[in-house]
Amino acid sequence: MAGNREFFNRRIHSLLGVIPVGVFLLVHLTANNFATRGEEAFNSAAGFMGNLPFRIFLEVVIIYLPLIFHAIYGLYIAFTAKNNVSRYGFFRNWMFFLQRITGIITLIFVAWHVWETRIQAAFGAEVNFQMMEEILSSPAMLIFYLVGVISTIFHFSNGLWSFAVSWGLTITPRSQQIATYVTVIIFIALSYVGVSTILAFV
Repeated sequence: MAGNREFFNRRIHSLLGVIPVGVFLLVHLTANNFATRGEEAFNSAAGFMGNLPFRIFLEVVIIYLPLIFHAIYGLYIAFTAKNNVSRYGFFRNWMFFLQRITGIITLIFVAWHVWETRIQAAFGAEVNFQMMEEILSSPAMLIFYLVGVISTIFHFSNGLWSFAVSWGLTITPRSQQIATYVTVIIFIALSYVGVSTILAFV
C-alpha cells in the first residue's frame, strides 16, 4: 500500500511540475521577455498579467498550491534519493543528480523572487521595469538571478524527460534518447529567452 501511495505521489509530483507549474513558467518567461523590446513593452505585459480577472484566485489555485506540493515532495525526493554519480557516472545518473540540485536552487530562487515582486506588490510596490532594473543593478543579484533562472529552466526541461517516462510516453530506449535531445533543445532555447530577459534590465 505504501509503495502504491509513493508511486501515485511521484506521478502527481511529476504532473504538477509540468501542468500547471511548467506552463506558468513558459507564460512567465514569455511575458518577461517583452523587456527585450524596451521598458514600455515590459510594463504593458506586466500590467496585463497583473490585471487578469480573478488573479489572486488563479495564482493560489493554479500556481502556489501545486508549486508548494511539488516543492515539498521534491525536497523529500532530493533528501531520500540515493545518488550514485561518483560510482556510476552515466549521463542519466548525472541528470538525476542535477535535477535534485537545481530543484533546491529553484525553490530558493522562486521564494526570493516572489518576496521581491508579488509580496512587495501586496505592500504597494509596483512591479515594473524600474523595479527589476534596480534589483539587477547589484552584481550579486544579477549572478543570483542568472543562476536561478538557468537552474529553474534546467529543472523544468529535464523534468519533462522524467515526466514522459513516469507517464509511459517514452518506454523504449530509442524514444527516451529522442526525448533527451528534445529536452536539451528546450533547455537551450528557454535559457536564451531567460538570460536575454535578465540582461535587458542591466
